[in-house]
Amino acid sequence: MKITLSRYFKIKLPLYMKKYYLTLCFLFFSCYQQERNCLQFQTGTFEFESTSSSGKSLKTYFTRTKDIEVDYFNNTIDSSYVTWVSDCECILKKINPKNLSEEKSIQMKILSTSLNEYTFEYSYVGDIVNKKRGRAKKINNKPLDKITD
Repeated sequence: MKITLSRYFKIKLPLYMKKYYLTLCFLFFSCYQQERNCLQFQTGTFEFESTSSSGKSLKTYFTRTKDIEVDYFNNTIDSSYVTWVSDCECILKKINPKNLSEEKSIQMKILSTSLNEYTFEYSYVGDIVNKKRGRAKKINNKPLDKITD
């Protein structure tokens, strides 16, 4: 004996009712917004992995307090001032820029969070065309003085 669900759930509805329920479902699911716990990612020590144009995996470590971020990449250390404009969005400005492009501030926005990672979007301030995305992993709750591999 073969039992099919369509046999039990076959409901005939007029077309306007189908459209109504479809619209209602769309509105219900489009209002869902992923919860972000950005405050836990404002300070601490993080790891960011990216891929170079040649396909090589590059790791950057950075440690951040409420006011300063220190980046460690390829045996170089770079520092930036951090200004939080909201719980999930900040502006980074290099402390000692070496050229004109480093003088530009970077806008960073946390898009989603999980237990120990966050996905973010970043670009130069005012540049809405060239936004990039990344994912950072929190490796320590406290900012460190120096990071070793």
